[in-house]
Amino acid sequence: MDLATTTLPSRSLYFYFSPKTTLSFPTKPSVVSLKPRGVSVIASAGASHHCESSSSSNSNSNSNSSLNSPLEQRSQAGKFLSSVLQNHRQLFHVAVTEELKLLADDRNAAVSRMLLSSHSDEASLHRRIAQLKEHECQIAVQDVMYLSIFYKFSEIKVPLVPRLSRCIYNGRLEIWPSKDWELESIHSLEVLDMVKEHVTAVTGLRADSSVTENWAITKITRLTLGQVYVASILYGYFLKSALLRHCLERTVGLANQDLHLSHKTSLHFQELCSYGLETLLFGRVSNRQSVSCSQGSSNSEMKLEPLKCYVMGFDPETLQRCAKLKSKEAVNLIESHSSALFGDEKTGLIENDEVILTSFSSMKRLVLEAVAFGSFLWDTEEYIDNLYKLKENN
Repeated sequence: MDLATTTLPSRSLYFYFSPKTTLSFPTKPSVVSLKPRGVSVIASAGASHHCESSSSSNSNSNSNSSLNSPLEQRSQAGKFLSSVLQNHRQLFHVAVTEELKLLADDRNAAVSRMLLSSHSDEASLHRRIAQLKEHECQIAVQDVMYLSIFYKFSEIKVPLVPRLSRCIYNGRLEIWPSKDWELESIHSLEVLDMVKEHVTAVTGLRADSSVTENWAITKITRLTLGQVYVASILYGYFLKSALLRHCLERTVGLANQDLHLSHKTSLHFQELCSYGLETLLFGRVSNRQSVSCSQGSSNSEMKLEPLKCYVMGFDPETLQRCAKLKSKEAVNLIESHSSALFGDEKTGLIENDEVILTSFSSMKRLVLEAVAFGSFLWDTEEYIDNLYKLKENN
């Protein structure tokens, strides 16, 4: 039975995604970049197949299959940490720290040899060795970053959704269990409110939707679903960054107010931001929502300003300056993970026009996972950068 067809206009989104960082999927026949668009869905009814997102399904002989994560580890460091995570979980953080230090030492040693030989006959050889070592270490660090994110998901008992190619039966995708509560539990109340608005914007599913509405069937192309997933990762990354900036600015503002130095608040905050606390944001705030928030607030009111209103106060220049991931490794990781999740298992290609039948509940599961992935990515990136200097995303 066919019901109404609904198109979600892009301007109805709480944030209109236009990331400065270009994230591309390997598609067939050509590469298609992530572009903002509304999601067209058709409600219908049909039989159900469920993708059990658990470590027991589709196991293979390699170590990554036991983790059941979409992206396979390519480096020795990644394979080692995968084994530690499965067999000696309590030692995972220690192992991560040691691996990062070893990688940093290896890279620094190669650079030192290159500099020492800069005027010798072997200069070109050592320069090439340093380049190869840099590439090798970058792949290893991305594996470390990915497994650290995987660990955070395991802490809330949420398995990552496996490769969709293993979950789609006769063009139908269902993900079970939904794990909505666990994925929402990582956020504060004001962040969760913004997450729910994001879910509604990209899926059309309201927070108070009935069970029937949750399990109504939609049609969406695999490519569009992947684009929604990547945009949601970036949104989760931004929310974590914006929340920390908001808390820091309130703290600095209150401290300066107590010292009767509130006129220096802006300068102090900019200095603190230079140490890596710049936020990420992309998009445009709708006029309807901006009406409900004041256009400005004094320092005494800052502690009461909701996160949503604070974010709406960002000027266009701030939005563009902060609309990118901090490290190149994070950019590469998002591209690799998304391609592994949505692409063909053998080629990694994503068919542009392949239509998938799925429920709103399954779409919500993917969006919530992606937002959590972005939040965990921000934490992991900050931690790793303290031990292994990541490559700046210019």
